[in-house]
Amino acid sequence: MTSWLIGTAILLIHLLGVVSAVMALMSSRTSQGAVAWIMSLLTFPYVALPAYWLFGRPRFYGYVTARGARDNVLRRVLRRYRNNMKPHISLPATPDIQAVEQLAMMPLTKGNHAELLIDGEATFESLFQGIDEATDYLLLQFFIVRNDRLGQALKARLLEAARRGVRVYFLYDELGSRKLRDSYFKELESEGVAISPFGSSRGFKHRFQLNFRNHRKIMVVDGKKGWVGGFNVGVEYLGENPRHGPWRDTHLALRGPGVLGLQEAFWEDWHWATGEVITLNWHAENHAQRDHQVVIVPSGPADKHDTASLLVQQLIHSANDRLWVTSPYFVPDQGVQDALRLAAMRGVDVRVMIPERPDHLLVFLSAFSFLPDMLRAGVKIYRYLPGFLHQKVMLIDSEAATVGTVNLDNRSFRLNFEITAYMPSESFALDVERMLEEDFTQCRRVTIDEIRNRPLWKKVVSRAAYLTAPIQ
Repeated sequence: MTSWLIGTAILLIHLLGVVSAVMALMSSRTSQGAVAWIMSLLTFPYVALPAYWLFGRPRFYGYVTARGARDNVLRRVLRRYRNNMKPHISLPATPDIQAVEQLAMMPLTKGNHAELLIDGEATFESLFQGIDEATDYLLLQFFIVRNDRLGQALKARLLEAARRGVRVYFLYDELGSRKLRDSYFKELESEGVAISPFGSSRGFKHRFQLNFRNHRKIMVVDGKKGWVGGFNVGVEYLGENPRHGPWRDTHLALRGPGVLGLQEAFWEDWHWATGEVITLNWHAENHAQRDHQVVIVPSGPADKHDTASLLVQQLIHSANDRLWVTSPYFVPDQGVQDALRLAAMRGVDVRVMIPERPDHLLVFLSAFSFLPDMLRAGVKIYRYLPGFLHQKVMLIDSEAATVGTVNLDNRSFRLNFEITAYMPSESFALDVERMLEEDFTQCRRVTIDEIRNRPLWKKVVSRAAYLTAPIQ
């Protein structure tokens, strides 16, 4: 009897492995990911089955369903908001910008003021000032929030805002902020702050969506001022963690109609997380001081397309003279790799800045497997030396730039909810150019010889690490 039960269980596991392999074949978003899952599910189903059901789902189906339900409830609000945007839309749009607008499902707006915030001191001074100036509501969203000195400073300012009658909505990723204790939230909730985890695995139906993360970092004040970029909340982002050393990062402060794009992304995420429809200011206002054009591009695993990857490919293809990219995690998919190589072959000055110090070992090792092809094609790879490089910035010619949360890896392209501000404005691109020129002076350039001369065991480990890229 026992032998029969064991045999039945083994047969059932292998049958489930076959069924899951078919599901992976039909739904995986990359051929590399499909092959990796199929081979694992057919060969080692005892280990691969739970891994696939925890980490292998290609789309965030719960969010897709909620988005459809929300559209039925909130369609009129969105229509009014989009109607309010009409006087602020920049026309005519070039084909390159039209492609970005279609990916974003948001328009290019004019009359914005975009300000670069370089490193932690400038960023958190600006964020905290924005919190202090709020009169109606605050929207905050971070991937990581820590209960350290910086996290306590944020909490104190939010409490002050709530006490003076400001509505505060605070969204965080429960995996990124898993070390944050309930006591942190209870003190805020006691003063009326509305707090929620994003809830990628919320409820029984979506319990297997653990591999999806909300990696967005957004703050919006009264629908008039917004912030987006690479910073989370923790003292390491101020350079106070000895392991990482000085922390190099970039954020963006935005005023004008583009802020409503940040607000809409938060609004959707809050509705998914809580089911609530919050009342916000949807009246766009031009900023008279400068006239930067902005498209806000949300992306994530609920999209019909691989928005983040396609956005990066579009920007690479649009470059004629230069393309400078910074990313802490550099394991791009094949489409982005090919686009970078082709850009270098047609004479574009393609530079990729990545950290010298590893943060995630698998991601760090994976890059060595494809860097030789990049270098041979003429792509210039630089490693940032002073500390950990965390900024996610692109410069396209001297005409456009992006600041956001997207890393050049599979997780940002297909598993994370991300957001990018794309600015086809020469004056802003000049600011980014000056910033990156200073950064490059603190880098060393990677040579083909140092990659070739690595020991065989390191080459083998790097190749093995690269095979795990679809689920990193």
